[in-house]
Amino acid sequence: MTRTLTQEAVRPQLKLPRRLAAMMRPELPSLSREIIQEVRRSIPEYGRPMEGPYVETLRIGVERALTDFVEQVANPRAPRERYRETYRRLGRFEAQEGRTLDTLQAAFRIGAQVAWRRIMKVGPRRHLSSDVMAQLADALFTYIDELAALALQGYLEERPDGEIKGHRRRLLELLLRPRGPRSVLDEVAARARWPIPDEMTVVAAPPGSPYVRGVLEDDVLADLNAPEPFLVVPGRLTPERRRTLLRVLPEGQLVAGPRAAAAGLADSLRWARHALRLVETGILPGAPVTDCDEHLITLLLLSDQALVDRLAHRHLSELSEFPSRQRGRLMDTLRAWLVSRGTAAEIAEELNIHPQTVRYRMRQLEAVLGDRLNDPEARFAIEVVLRATSLRQQSAEDAGDTRKRLTR
Repeated sequence: MTRTLTQEAVRPQLKLPRRLAAMMRPELPSLSREIIQEVRRSIPEYGRPMEGPYVETLRIGVERALTDFVEQVANPRAPRERYRETYRRLGRFEAQEGRTLDTLQAAFRIGAQVAWRRIMKVGPRRHLSSDVMAQLADALFTYIDELAALALQGYLEERPDGEIKGHRRRLLELLLRPRGPRSVLDEVAARARWPIPDEMTVVAAPPGSPYVRGVLEDDVLADLNAPEPFLVVPGRLTPERRRTLLRVLPEGQLVAGPRAAAAGLADSLRWARHALRLVETGILPGAPVTDCDEHLITLLLLSDQALVDRLAHRHLSELSEFPSRQRGRLMDTLRAWLVSRGTAAEIAEELNIHPQTVRYRMRQLEAVLGDRLNDPEARFAIEVVLRATSLRQQSAEDAGDTRKRLTR
């Protein structure tokens, strides 16, 4: 929780030389513009045309924050209630708009960073000592803490349930840090009124997925505004849950990670996001909801492309001496042999070629690969490379077919 709003919160400013106020005042107009520009560039919710109540509130908030900070430096004991109400109003505005406080808190952090950059630029020119600079930094970031606490007050006044939602956001963060103390996790879960189940299912959604508010069940944790949106569902993903998720995220293309306990949830989300990228590139078939558990081998084979390339170089580099088309045929034959270990006639039937062609290709492979075909470890490594290569090639072919259809 942000620190309590008392005079103690601004005490570090009492040590600041009051002449700093005169030094800072000329910087305020340009600094205000710079902060607004950086906030609007970094936070999509603020990147709107400079009109309307949302952006006007941002402008007033930045200007009053800077003015108030400088006035505190000039006279730390001056009355401040009129400025405090501005930030309570900001918190109430976020609640009325149906948003969390995350966006506003991010804007506070950006404003502090931009202001500090300006201080670091101006301070040396005005020959401020390192002690004064350190005190000014402490005062600035203490002040930002106070603004955040005021906004939280206003938010909770407007939406008393906001505190529980705050605890749920914190719980979601802790669930994705598997090395954290279990006692802390249980404490936050109790405050969030979300008993931690033995197993959970994490669901990844594509970046920027539009979602429908007010549809999600109360027992689902979610961060749908994250750069990579995701949800956590207690237990398994039932058909009814799937239908609900698709009402919340109607564009679909969701990926469910393997069910996991709290300690394994971060891995499950990592696998789900990896599978989502494979769906987006066409390696995995697209579906409204894809289950990772049905594609574990593909996820393993494509989890580290650089490592697969390294295995290919170590075990199959000799095949690079053959022309591209011949090399492809040799690799197809080798993969069929490794998978089936069948006779020449059986492999020929699978590849739709003559048995004698199979025998000829296998003699070529034995000549260049030698004892590796008799070494179980080498054979396994080669099969991994060939399966991963086949998956990538299939994806490239599907993408090519799509481009052809679009250009017809």
